[in-house]
Amino acid sequence: MINIKVLDHPLIKIKLTVLRDKETNHTEFKANLNEIASLMVFEMLRDYKTKDINIETPTKTKTIGQTFDKEIVIVPILRAGIGMVEGIQNLVPQARVGHIGLYRDEKTLEAHEYFYKMPNVSKDSVIIVVDPMLATGGSAVDAINKLKQDGFKNIKMVSLVGAPEGIENLKKHTSNIDLYIASIDEKLNEEGYIIPGLGDAGDRIFGTK
Repeated sequence: MINIKVLDHPLIKIKLTVLRDKETNHTEFKANLNEIASLMVFEMLRDYKTKDINIETPTKTKTIGQTFDKEIVIVPILRAGIGMVEGIQNLVPQARVGHIGLYRDEKTLEAHEYFYKMPNVSKDSVIIVVDPMLATGGSAVDAINKLKQDGFKNIKMVSLVGAPEGIENLKKHTSNIDLYIASIDEKLNEEGYIIPGLGDAGDRIFGTK
């Protein structure tokens, strides 16, 4: 079972519209992507449990403050996921970063792993897997299952737009994760792109074709 939360905040909707527009250049695209990532992690951590710490203020008053009770690790699925890391770290600069490299076979649409690197953290750390597009869901499934095989249990997936097919794939082949998404779009086309979608996120982030 996966828990799905659509984050349809007005600011996210407005910035997502900028990303969908074919006239948006890669500079604007990357900036708005990072801003949406910040807004999404803000909502995602709303119910996060903190722990108490003792501090002293400039008025020489001792008081109890709050800090993270677990390590937070951002895990972008290469390469498009990299475009969301900065936005999350703007709000959570303490977060560490792991990487999972997957490429999609253009004929079979299956995902293949070519890189995996995680920081040395506790297995109960909060793992935030990020990928702007949840299309077929193959990359997300493989990334999440790889993390589970490595012993991580507290996994959250953050995507901007997803297709119903990708969400169903997650439901069938993963469990016990939280999915945060800005929009569930209509469908996949014959080439495996999300409709209406926002094109190839990796190309639009990095200005490539």
